[in-house]
Amino acid sequence: MNLTPKEIVAYLDEYIIGQFEAKKAIAIALRNRYRRLKLEPSMQEEVMPKNILMIGSTGVGKTEIARRLAKMMNLPFVKVEASKYTEVGFVGRDVESMVRDLTLAALNLVKNEHKEKNREAIERHVEKIILEKLLPPLPKGASDEDKQNAYKQGYEKMKERLKSGDLDNSNIEVELLYGNEEFDGGNNMPPEMIKVQESFIKILSAGQNNIKKEMSIKEAKEALKAEAADKILNNEAIKREAVKRAQEEGIIFIDEIDKIAVSNASQGRQDPSKEGVQRDLLPIVEGSTVSTKLGSIDTDHILFIAAGAFHLSKPSDLIPELQGRFPLRVELNPLDEETLYKILTQPKNSLLRQYKALLLTEEVELAFDDDAIREIAKIAHLANEKTEDIGARRLHTIIEKVIEDISFDADTHKGEKISITAQLVHDKLDMIVEDEDTARYIL
Repeated sequence: MNLTPKEIVAYLDEYIIGQFEAKKAIAIALRNRYRRLKLEPSMQEEVMPKNILMIGSTGVGKTEIARRLAKMMNLPFVKVEASKYTEVGFVGRDVESMVRDLTLAALNLVKNEHKEKNREAIERHVEKIILEKLLPPLPKGASDEDKQNAYKQGYEKMKERLKSGDLDNSNIEVELLYGNEEFDGGNNMPPEMIKVQESFIKILSAGQNNIKKEMSIKEAKEALKAEAADKILNNEAIKREAVKRAQEEGIIFIDEIDKIAVSNASQGRQDPSKEGVQRDLLPIVEGSTVSTKLGSIDTDHILFIAAGAFHLSKPSDLIPELQGRFPLRVELNPLDEETLYKILTQPKNSLLRQYKALLLTEEVELAFDDDAIREIAKIAHLANEKTEDIGARRLHTIIEKVIEDISFDADTHKGEKISITAQLVHDKLDMIVEDEDTARYIL
């Protein structure tokens, strides 16, 4: 959490090209969270997050910026689409479910952290269960010292073989807890209803025995981990921490917010649920208490990042109260030819590196000439101008088209090094690009 805004932007630069203004706005928003935690408790309560509205075409990096940040800083993060919510009274998902999604994301995050911290203890517990199956303990009457020593030696040898993986393919019968997983009643159900259903499931499954299954020791090691984690981890402490993390560090990314904006041009405002969704969003974004399975979540300090292309509507078409909840506006730039070229060459796991790595698994070495990369960027930019602008996603379509045959015949090119030249790019794409109707369907 204590990364400076400059360090956050430098990290994002490794994965996302350009869009400095958007990166800067998010970096400052996250830094302000860290600063808030340094204040006195009375002041902390007063400092609210400054929610961000990102405006830009699809494929320019809106979601990627938020997702990368959450991953880097290990923050509870959910991405939701505004268009799939309906106002209260309509059939569909209600907006409160986004907070429940965030709580579950926080719970999984905290649970995985605790599992990692207690990994050795969990592995020891699993080993113990498997070893007791392979070598049942000596009966209580066996007090003979020689027998006990022989048993201990055998136990240690078996333990070594288990650790080294010698026994991985041997079969073993293990007993798995029946109905160990927590019931998930879906996000549309009120928490009270979920609790009632959980109680019914516990009553119905109380008389049923645990399941005995025969599996390889390698599979048993994985299958028993959940049971071991349940015994070793403090689930109540994990739930408390998850609630705290969701409230203090959670990020909700609301995509396609322009789809619920109603422009004045659309007479009659045919879809009443759009404005209703905006009104339902208001209290959540401003700060309210939402009931979840883990308890009540206060949304005051959750950071909301909304994003939309706003092709058919404008940010001013959102209801004024909602506009006021997103005080920071950031416009993302459309991608020009040079930016598309950089996207192909500079990021850590750029598209070209991904394709090279994929074909290397078939022992085919792929090399892209610089001229070819320039041509791919040029054609992608041209296609974005002629048809709908889908940003960097256009690169996937074009590269796939260029290396389609090589990828299909990879088995016959085993051990070869294949260069993708500008000529090959032209041969594959010129006919498509020249015919505008074909380009619309294929590129």
